Amino acid sequence: MEETSNCCIIRYVVTGAINHTHVPNLCKNDENNDQLDDHEVGFEEEEVSGHKLTETDVYAAVELALDSVIKIFTVASSPNYFLPWQNKLQRETMGSGFVISGKKILTNAHVVADHTFVLVRKHGCPTKYRAEVLAVGHECDLAVLVVENEEFWQGVNHLELGDIPFLQEAVAVVGYPQGGDNISVTKGVVSRVEPTQYVHGATQLLAIQIDAAINPGNSGGPAIMGDKVAGVAFQNLSGAENIGYIIPVPVIKHFIAGIEERGKYVGFCSLGLSCQAMENQQLREHFGMDTGMTGVLVSKINPISEAHKILKIDDVILAFDGVAIANDGTVITTMVVPFRNRERITFDHLVSMKKPNEKAELKVLRDGKECNFLINVHPLQPLVPVHQFDKLPSYYIFAGLLFIPLSQPYLHEYGEEWYNASPRRLCERALREQPKKAGEQLVILSQVLMDDINAGYERLAELQVKKVNGVEIDNLKHLCQLVEECKEKNLRIDLDDDRVIVLDYHKAKLATSRILKRHRIPSAVSSDLIESEEEENVATSQN
Repeated sequence: MEETSNCCIIRYVVTGAINHTHVPNLCKNDENNDQLDDHEVGFEEEEVSGHKLTETDVYAAVELALDSVIKIFTVASSPNYFLPWQNKLQRETMGSGFVISGKKILTNAHVVADHTFVLVRKHGCPTKYRAEVLAVGHECDLAVLVVENEEFWQGVNHLELGDIPFLQEAVAVVGYPQGGDNISVTKGVVSRVEPTQYVHGATQLLAIQIDAAINPGNSGGPAIMGDKVAGVAFQNLSGAENIGYIIPVPVIKHFIAGIEERGKYVGFCSLGLSCQAMENQQLREHFGMDTGMTGVLVSKINPISEAHKILKIDDVILAFDGVAIANDGTVITTMVVPFRNRERITFDHLVSMKKPNEKAELKVLRDGKECNFLINVHPLQPLVPVHQFDKLPSYYIFAGLLFIPLSQPYLHEYGEEWYNASPRRLCERALREQPKKAGEQLVILSQVLMDDINAGYERLAELQVKKVNGVEIDNLKHLCQLVEECKEKNLRIDLDDDRVIVLDYHKAKLATSRILKRHRIPSAVSSDLIESEEEENVATSQN
């Protein structure tokens, strides 16, 4: 049992865009969901496990949603990670959203990911209005849009957020799925509530499974229960019929609260631990657990987490914030949400719902003795980013050598079977290695832009960069500084597999301009590295 995971085990499908949206990880879009669901509005009332979902209920949801649900038109352009100084061809996608309090529109992050232009349209209105993305949380697949034109807000009502529904409780999903231009409503019931892999952000967060179809274009639309929103539609299960997922209200409120308190999306907290279940009696006895004691074994600790300073490998976590943890790593939901009926969820959910820098109380068994610790929790960034939406990749070119920080989107450029097609060593490091210090990046030589100066080095592409002139590099910015500030006649770059690149520094400097011009590359350095250097210079001058 791990608190975070970079790989999808089950194949889910992001459903926000009718055309391709950028979907990271081991999942892909399903373009075969062209038919509308059989549960559309207008069919006879249906009995669902004792809960009757009538036409009256569905039409009430329609009336409630007509003045609230919005169709979103997005023009997006994703970066080309093999040629990081340019974007790919732009694409047009469509999704759904709905109005919340404060004159804001809530939708999915994948609906507006890598956006360059966003328009919104109300039901029954022929006019499209320009919208801006106020905040976006790719981990939880949520985004907030704003529209400055006051005309748009005339006759618009906002929807209220409700609670987590019971199992088998009826919901109506409202949105603009493919197959038509008008608003659509599908009805179904809640099948289960548990932490689920969010495809877009490759994060494990609480989600609600429903038996209503969520097709491309539906994403961002509300799932209405009674007169309130029970969640936001966002993905379905590939290869299965009528299995969709909605983002529950606790995750939505956590996202919105972070924006209201800090003015921007802040992320979801993590302890930075990997834990092992303790379901084997011999394992429990070995670590001194008495009869009746339950918990999980700490097997790995992220070096940049607060927990690294307090916890130790082989500690047994017995409870989190006073909630006992079972031997399989779960907690009973009646301890978290009073109305739940003996359902269990992993204790990671309790961690993810904490505010950044909020203290968490852990009861720990260490060397046979019970201890209590207070740990500040905060969002943690992996060594290799899982996603990098809404910004251009970082890069640095010297003498035709293209250096970049490794990211999963770079590996995804190898195609749908990237896990098998990309360089094996880089793939394994991307999925398993943890940072040893804050700000660390895994920098690689992505490719060699051929020239006389670098002839013979082209076979060294896709290797990790270790040192520059004997100095271990921390990240791409550090590499750039070491190269630019080189005082030696020769520049030496040490790579993985004990490979070495040596360049005459003065000749390499001159060759860089020649190579950039030949390949029509506007700059040898990505804009984020230039901006970072300028900010440092300003700070230095002020001091």
